[in-house]
Amino acid sequence: MPLESSLAPVPGRVAALNTRYRHHGATAVLDRALSDSEVGRTALVSSFGAESVVLLHMVSVVAPDTPVLFIDTEMLFAETLEYQRDVSEKLGLTNVQVIRPAREQVFRRDTDSLLHQSDTDACCALRKTEPLQNALAPYDAWITGRKRFQGGAREALQFFESEADIRIKVNPLAHWAKDDVREYMVNNRLPRHPLVSRGYPSIGCWPCTSPVKDGEDERAGRWRGSDKEECGIHFVDGKMVRGRAA
Repeated sequence: MPLESSLAPVPGRVAALNTRYRHHGATAVLDRALSDSEVGRTALVSSFGAESVVLLHMVSVVAPDTPVLFIDTEMLFAETLEYQRDVSEKLGLTNVQVIRPAREQVFRRDTDSLLHQSDTDACCALRKTEPLQNALAPYDAWITGRKRFQGGAREALQFFESEADIRIKVNPLAHWAKDDVREYMVNNRLPRHPLVSRGYPSIGCWPCTSPVKDGEDERAGRWRGSDKEECGIHFVDGKMVRGRAA
């Protein structure tokens, strides 16, 4: 559970923040999220995936000492781990925190590292959802890189949303199009994740991520062959999201 806070209830603050900043751009929303007292203690959660460098760069310009939480599930691609180290150094991020699943829980629930083969939801809970929720406990809000164009449960994203009335999620890039992301990377000469050029436009853990063919949705390579579309770290209308939301 998060630390005690003197802030007003989350739903009311979310509504007020969306009204206050609805005409702002991504950088302004990020800047305000890190300085507005109505948001509270805030961290950036980053997968250091295909498009993560955009938000990481914005944070490095606005406030490079912002806490950056990186969940190492211990099943990530080697390229992702190397990319995380390289980008953190290149951008001068001074407060990157690598979060890993609890040793005793992995030993109890996935000692052979084969849980993903029988129950992907349980594997995500053990290696990503639970470690992230524990890491977020001291914070009132967290920043994500989700965007409307990614589809599914993300199609109606706003800049600020309630996470089960516990804390605020901030989505500075919610209204960006794919071309906006690409142009920002090019204009700022940002390094791309090495797997993108090999057909991975959305990158998660190696056992559950596959290349995407031309014409496929960019998240088609995540948990291919199942109805699972999210790892479970996000909530919509107070409910954890696994598949496509209505």
